[in-house]
Amino acid sequence: MRYSLDVNRAPCNVEAAPGTPLLTILRENLALRGARFGCGEGECGACVVLLDGEPKPSCKVPVEAAAGHAVRTVEGLATGSVLHRVQQAFVDEGAFQCGYCTSGMIVAAVALLERVPVPTEAQIREALAPHLCRCGVYLRAIRAVQRASR
Repeated sequence: MRYSLDVNRAPCNVEAAPGTPLLTILRENLALRGARFGCGEGECGACVVLLDGEPKPSCKVPVEAAAGHAVRTVEGLATGSVLHRVQQAFVDEGAFQCGYCTSGMIVAAVALLERVPVPTEAQIREALAPHLCRCGVYLRAIRAVQRASR
């Protein structure tokens, strides 16, 4: 089937079987590699994207559920060559090590700051809680979100 998507503020049409995960469409059809396959169960946060401004695990969103909705990936956050303030804060705080979880954390942090411009540490922890990081950058990620909120 053919689906019309709005990805990073650009319309695109894709051919896919019903039920194909949005993550597959992003990575294989659109060559957007920021969202990563982790657990495939929506539990690790590596594939999180914004769907109408809400963080969602793209491995669990079927393409037909994304059709007609605004999808933003980590690639769609920057403006030209200028990083989004959350992306820049993650760089400034060194809030990544291997980087596998980073895009999902950044996307979730952007969603939080769009809802709550100056969140408490507890709100930041809650927003990042669904994201698993084997390298343990949680404290640096929290500092990055705090930096971006200033």
